[in-house]
Amino acid sequence: MKIVLPFIMALITGCATSISNEKMVTDWCFDYTMECVEAPEQVELPTYQSLRELPPAEVMPVVAVYQFADLTGQRKESENIALFSSAVTQGAHNLLIDSLKAAGAGDTGNGTWFRVVERGIGLDNLVRERQIIRSTRQEHNEGGPMEPLLFAGIILEGGIVGYDSNIETGGDGARWMGIGGVTSYRRDSVTVSLRAISTLTGEVLINVQTQKSILSVGAGMDVFRFLDMDTQLLELETGISFNESTTWAVRAAIESAVLAMIEQGDVRGFWKIDRSTNTEDFSNFNIDLYEEEI
Repeated sequence: MKIVLPFIMALITGCATSISNEKMVTDWCFDYTMECVEAPEQVELPTYQSLRELPPAEVMPVVAVYQFADLTGQRKESENIALFSSAVTQGAHNLLIDSLKAAGAGDTGNGTWFRVVERGIGLDNLVRERQIIRSTRQEHNEGGPMEPLLFAGIILEGGIVGYDSNIETGGDGARWMGIGGVTSYRRDSVTVSLRAISTLTGEVLINVQTQKSILSVGAGMDVFRFLDMDTQLLELETGISFNESTTWAVRAAIESAVLAMIEQGDVRGFWKIDRSTNTEDFSNFNIDLYEEEI
């Protein structure tokens, strides 16, 4: 019954189910919209794979991220109406923390490079919960004092500092006897800045900037012909476009910035790679590949 019911729902709503030897992806059908959407999937970018494959660090530094926000102030472009949505994601802070925890994770899923402490918006909730636990223990005379919070030796600052649209545009087109086709493309760019600051001295230890291109391509064709002794008109038009996700571009730029920061920190002696393991040397990872041409 559990197998037959989704199959009947797929027939009613027009959803398609694709089955392969490796996996089976079933579309989700919503009765209130009668629309089908693809099942969610985890996307791993090349920069994310490089982060996970990093050799571990000898000592994991404790780092804190207070704010990593959109500093561009740009809004989404629109020709007809005014849009107040930001051009880039507002969740760069979460993307940075995810990148830090993924560094050197390998197949275990546990990062081996940074111990990240909560210093963002969730810090207020953390302090409030600790106060509740402390007052409850005092009221019931249970347990001892709570362990103190970790302090960070390095603070990571920065943000999305640039979003440039229409850096490069172009296309091709042709028409013959009322039948034509056209292709077009556009390249945007997003820039991320990341710096590591010493908590003891306030000195900026490392400062890196990375850039990621955002590509958009489109193709279309149309037909405009007179038929039946020019008494009837045939007009057809079709097209398709593909736009690279701005959020994934920001994520790739952040991940490449973390890679570059780890490399510079190792070279300058702020942290060291644990070369006692059998993992590859850090120099085998081509960080430059992800700094400019991602």
